[in-house]
Amino acid sequence: MSTASSPGAGAPGAPGEQVMPELTHRQILTVLVGLMLGMLVAALSQTIVATALPTIVGELGGQDQLAWVVSATLLTSTASTPIWGKLSDLYGRKIMFQSAIGIFLVSSLAAGFAQNMGQLVGSRAVMGLGVGGLMALSQAIIGDVVSPRERGRYQGYIGSVFGLATVAGPLLGGFLVEHLSWRWTFWVGIPIGIVALVVTERVLKLPFPRRRHAIDWLGAFFIVAGISALLLMLSLGGKEFAWNSAWTYGLTAVALVMLALTVWQERRAAEPIMPPRLFANHTFVITSLAGFVVGVAMFGAIIFLPQYLQIVKGESPTASGLLTLPLMVGLLATSIGSGRLITRTGRYKIFPVVGLLVAAVGLTLMSRLSVDTSLWLAGVFMFITGAGIGMVMQVLVLATQNAVPHADLGVATSGATFFRSLGGAMGVAVFGALLTHRLRDTIPAQLKAAGVSADQMPAGSATQGSPEQIAALPEPIHLAVTTGFAEALQTTFLAAVPFAILGFVILLFLRETPLRETRGHSSGEDLAAAFETSVDPDAHLTNEEDGPRPENPPPPGKPPHRR
Repeated sequence: MSTASSPGAGAPGAPGEQVMPELTHRQILTVLVGLMLGMLVAALSQTIVATALPTIVGELGGQDQLAWVVSATLLTSTASTPIWGKLSDLYGRKIMFQSAIGIFLVSSLAAGFAQNMGQLVGSRAVMGLGVGGLMALSQAIIGDVVSPRERGRYQGYIGSVFGLATVAGPLLGGFLVEHLSWRWTFWVGIPIGIVALVVTERVLKLPFPRRRHAIDWLGAFFIVAGISALLLMLSLGGKEFAWNSAWTYGLTAVALVMLALTVWQERRAAEPIMPPRLFANHTFVITSLAGFVVGVAMFGAIIFLPQYLQIVKGESPTASGLLTLPLMVGLLATSIGSGRLITRTGRYKIFPVVGLLVAAVGLTLMSRLSVDTSLWLAGVFMFITGAGIGMVMQVLVLATQNAVPHADLGVATSGATFFRSLGGAMGVAVFGALLTHRLRDTIPAQLKAAGVSADQMPAGSATQGSPEQIAALPEPIHLAVTTGFAEALQTTFLAAVPFAILGFVILLFLRETPLRETRGHSSGEDLAAAFETSVDPDAHLTNEEDGPRPENPPPPGKPPHRR
């Protein structure tokens, strides 16, 4: 039988598709443990560092480079995501996933030993390469071991990783900074990453046919250059340079030229990083567009929740992390529930469509948050928003994986992740600029209403002060500043609603296709045997050099090369 490298592999009823009986629930959970640990360290690296930033600046200096500690990781992780997906399709997902873990571990160690801000930013940039691989490939590997029809059953486990990282990151970061050192915010993920490496090495044995490849290095360069220029403009515009400046126009021009060259190169390359045929796939286009606008709405708005809780409500970073639990509970409840219903019924379109409407309602309610809003009511608003998100994110990935040949599973999954991450980066930039702009109006207006003149304000701008500095302001200045923040945040949350509605409209055009019950490998017996050899020290697996090439097919009964 033909392998996954055949063009039609993975499409329902395609010639050469290999039907594969299911792994046991226990076997799938064992694989998921390794993948979820990799996803956890990647997600934690994004959330744990936030509470350590003031301490890092106090020790290393470089206040002007502070934004780069976060932006560098965002930039490299997003720009590298499509490349990881393509490389996994060419060389095998296991080796690429483990390479991403290795990059993450080395860069985390280096970040913890950084002696100046330049070393830290450089380490974080390299760390982003590993994060991009871990986020994209973990979901692609799930597509290898679980059929689309059964994947909903495991959606909740995947969603729990992001929920745990969102809540635990700030809590763990605050604890480490207070009791150990900020350096441990980078080192704490190393043991988890090592365990993920060991688990995936031991249990993840995917059949992989070796074939000759030609990597599209020029296309990779154009993609990275174009996305990097775009993200630099979005991340640093309004902070490091004005929006109406030569830097903004220059980076935008570079991004447009590089992306145009990407299209040109991908249309002519033998092994394109982002195959043009994906953009002829209706489902991929619709889910990518929806993922982008959902990323804008969700990531762009929810990232400001801690500011509401810490600045407006006066909660500590630790308490604000705990207070976002309703958001995570809502996300997990609907992610698990919708996943089980998808497995039971085989229908999936209704969930992201309804989810975006629910999320739009939640964001509208969050736009009513004020100084006087009780924490329990704010929690209800968060729960509704989280419930909407839980019905959207994983289902979009599921629809994408179900609609493409298995040979394109990695690049399609990473493409979906890429567009969602790009939307999130754009949302953070757009809503951040909107928040800053509104603060320039709301806080002065509130100070004027309170009868506070400009010369009564303490040194420093209230719009740039830390939560601790704002909390220390005397009354009535404190009330005026927090009320101004609340009003500005209301505008920010409300501005996210049209994007959620736009995502709803886009998904109305999604064609629901039957969920496949196969995974695209050579046979279920082969994958089950590969799993068993992972716990049998005497079992023999052929190494890369021994793997058969397409022109020399293996004799009957000999298993394909595994990676």
